[in-house]
Amino acid sequence: MPNWWSDIWPYLAAILPTICVSILFYFIIKAMIEADRRERIAQAKWEKEHQPKDSSPPK
Repeated sequence: MPNWWSDIWPYLAAILPTICVSILFYFIIKAMIEADRRERIAQAKWEKEHQPKDSSPPK
């Protein structure tokens, strides 16, 4: 193993968990936002299909 590798290993060992957790956090948040977007689209579609034919307010 080169000498420079043993010099930078403590720094990599300190920062690597943070980088991994950040990447995991990014993908989790991205999945949540995409799921919310799809749910809003499905909800709007369902509401459009199930709205009353006569949407005027009752008299």
